[in-house]
Amino acid sequence: MNIIIAPDSFKGSLTSINAATVMKDAVLSVFPNCHVELKPMADGGEGTLESLLTSLNGEKVTVRCMGPLGDYIQSSYGIVKGKTAIIEGANIAGLPQVPLEKRNPDLTTSYGIGEVLLDAVEKGCTSFIICLGGSATNDGGLGMLMALGLKAWDENGREVGPFGSDLLKVAKISFTELHQNLTSLEFKVACDVDNPLCGERGASRVFGPQKGATKEQTIRYDNALDKFGSLIEAEMNQELKEIPGAGAAGGLGFAFLALGASLISGAELVANTLNLEQAIKEADLVITGEGQSDEQTLYGKAPGFVADLSNKYHVPAVLISGSLSGNIDRLRKKFAGCFSIINKPLTLEECMDRAEELLYEQTKQVIHFMKVIHGKRK
Repeated sequence: MNIIIAPDSFKGSLTSINAATVMKDAVLSVFPNCHVELKPMADGGEGTLESLLTSLNGEKVTVRCMGPLGDYIQSSYGIVKGKTAIIEGANIAGLPQVPLEKRNPDLTTSYGIGEVLLDAVEKGCTSFIICLGGSATNDGGLGMLMALGLKAWDENGREVGPFGSDLLKVAKISFTELHQNLTSLEFKVACDVDNPLCGERGASRVFGPQKGATKEQTIRYDNALDKFGSLIEAEMNQELKEIPGAGAAGGLGFAFLALGASLISGAELVANTLNLEQAIKEADLVITGEGQSDEQTLYGKAPGFVADLSNKYHVPAVLISGSLSGNIDRLRKKFAGCFSIINKPLTLEECMDRAEELLYEQTKQVIHFMKVIHGKRK
């Protein structure tokens, strides 16, 4: 029997790699002679870098760069196959790096992402996998583009800086000093939202509040992104603001579109990089999971994408998650079975503390049943 194990992380408890390893140990404890292949998943947010580096035997590179609040931090990115860099935005300009009392789009910048990108270019990388999830910024990629050589001025001709508050002042830009190698680079950007840059569904109005923006700020930033976006479009002679995903990560999606990037589903990008579809095509069973599953799992989340690939090749996909909520019948239309690891009344804290043990035991239960069914079919 050939089993593919492809969970997302159980946030706060287990990384996708940890979860996959626990599941594998449980499978082999019941079914020691079966073939198990690990494909730890992610959807482009936190944990994507670790998942891809582990699966592809990549190299982690430590780098000093500007953090989201303008101070310099130690961060990291990955290099696989010598020429492909994996940059996780949350490691450089992520919301968790900003204390609650300092969450304000005026104070944050994406500058460090551009610095890390240049470091990878200097190391010979020509293709990039960019993970946008978890950004603390709403600067439309102004900071990142400045790190790459963009120049911007206010209406009085004074050069502006790379922070969100500077975006509000931009009246003129120039790409003449942009890094010369950028046009020859390939960017694939993991993007799990389809929001445009501006408007009611734009970056500022939808995601600004979670980054500390007041109602008044969301309006100001929406207008500033619209103006900045128009300046970029005029410079590039392209219409980019309305492209689905342009509003991702406070407008970083838009900035990467200006660099010629392709925006694709984070789960799809990770799956393609891991060659997951081919592995599932040859499998007898697929096991996936995440910390909490509900109807949203079916829309862009890693387990839902794994189930879609499994159904394409008529391979049963089992979902084992920390908890199940919402309309479980909708999940069952995609998954052969949906299971929670909680086997008795427990507090949330107990569940998270015991996640490894609970996941191991539930996986054993599922595999024991599958082994019996598999044996009867022979």
